[in-house]
Amino acid sequence: MLNRHARGFFTALFSPLARWLLKIGVSPDAITIVGTAGVVVGALVFYPLGQLWWGTIFITAFIFSDVIDGIMARMQDRGGPWGNFLDSTLDRVADGALFAGLTIWFFTGGGETAIAVAAVVCLVLGMVVSYVRAKAESLGFQANVGIAERAERLVSVLVVTGFTGLGLPSIVLFVTLVLLGVASLATVVQRVLAVRRQACEDTRPS
Repeated sequence: MLNRHARGFFTALFSPLARWLLKIGVSPDAITIVGTAGVVVGALVFYPLGQLWWGTIFITAFIFSDVIDGIMARMQDRGGPWGNFLDSTLDRVADGALFAGLTIWFFTGGGETAIAVAAVVCLVLGMVVSYVRAKAESLGFQANVGIAERAERLVSVLVVTGFTGLGLPSIVLFVTLVLLGVASLATVVQRVLAVRRQACEDTRPS
């Protein structure tokens, strides 16, 4: 939902930067890789040290690479299977690092096991959400339904984590992670049912 509504705004915002990067010879793949590396560093260096605010700021500075590389690919008319594959694969790496960083901190210095467990659950369910869609599409089905797509997960976790670092009660982060886990589980169920429905229609006699 957020992806669809925000795409036009961010395309207009980042198009000048994307055009300049192409002009100086930077490729969309390079932006994808650098952006993912930045998110991983922010999540696995700052978060485990308890620097939730500065970690979030650092991650946010790189998270928009996911938008910029797409704009650059469209400008070059280079959108294709390879770019899609690389982008999707590195998205999983970035998401995993984000929740892993939170898990490490709250299992150790943060001292809040409930938040750490909730982060682990979100990490696992987030991967399952992506896997279900990828597997469905590899079999010729569509599974792009759901209430917890990647953009929603990132925005909610980053915003609340950042403000937790500024003193927001940690219970807010816990509740956010629980709700995100529930939404992710609901998304998995929605996608499984969608594929099941399509599979049943395919097996009906014509």
